[in-house]
Amino acid sequence: MKRLMMLTLMAGALTACSGRTVVVARAPIPPPRPVAVVARGVAPGPGYVWVDGYHDWRANRYVWVPGSWMRPPQARAVWVPGHFAARGRGHVWVAGHWR
Repeated sequence: MKRLMMLTLMAGALTACSGRTVVVARAPIPPPRPVAVVARGVAPGPGYVWVDGYHDWRANRYVWVPGSWMRPPQARAVWVPGHFAARGRGHVWVAGHWR
C-alpha cells in the first residue's frame, strides 16, 4: 500500500504540469486547513503565474508544500489548483494541473 501511494504521488509530481492528467492519492484522514499567510514575493519575470501551496500526504502525515511561480505551458493555459475531494470513507488528492 505504501509503495502504491508513493508511486501515485510521484506520478502526480511528474504530471502536475503536463496538461490534463489528473492523479489521485488516498489519505485516511481529512487534510488540515490551508496556510492562510503566504509571502509571494515578486514574479521572476513576465508571464509567470503564482501556484498556491498545498498539503501533501507523505509518510503517514501531511506536509506543507509552499507555493511557487510557474510559467504556463501555453499562452492561454489556466492553472487548476490541486484539491482534496471526499471519496468513500476518505479523501483523495486531485493534483493541480494546467487546463
